[in-house]
Amino acid sequence: MNFEEKIIKSDSKYHGQIIDVYQDTVILPDGQQANRDVVKHQDAVAVLMITDDDKAIFEEQWRTPIEKTTIEIPAGKVEPEEDFLETAKRELNEETRYKADHIEKITGFYSTPGFADEYMVLYKATGLSPVQKELPKDQGENLRIFELTLPEALQKVNDGEIEDAKTIMAIYYWQAMKK
Repeated sequence: MNFEEKIIKSDSKYHGQIIDVYQDTVILPDGQQANRDVVKHQDAVAVLMITDDDKAIFEEQWRTPIEKTTIEIPAGKVEPEEDFLETAKRELNEETRYKADHIEKITGFYSTPGFADEYMVLYKATGLSPVQKELPKDQGENLRIFELTLPEALQKVNDGEIEDAKTIMAIYYWQAMKK
């Protein structure tokens, strides 16, 4: 079956610092028209950082869209001149002040394909050590950095304290690595 929808019109509704919003008019496979709200977002990375004593590094920060703090793994947007791996290295420095001897790709995924085009690559970083030269933090970014064991992280998922999808995926990957 053909599922492809053909865009016949794309109206820009909002252009912001992080997102652009469009309303697309599409022709459905059966010939009918429909509207789709689309958010354009830069690609991003997230990093599961595992310490030498088998803990993961997390950050707590305020997220205005949901009006509360979240617990997440380090993550950030891919800048135009960067590739995904360069972004992962930069984000580790900016957010946690660590570098990694080994960074490997776990997987790539669309964060919310029902309305956004953001593609994210999840990495695992090991062999962590403090950076020699600190990069500037993002303006307005306030983070609390801390470590959790795998059982502690799983408990926070079960208790609803960790609700961020990329972070839950990383924790479950970490758990699967143990089996």
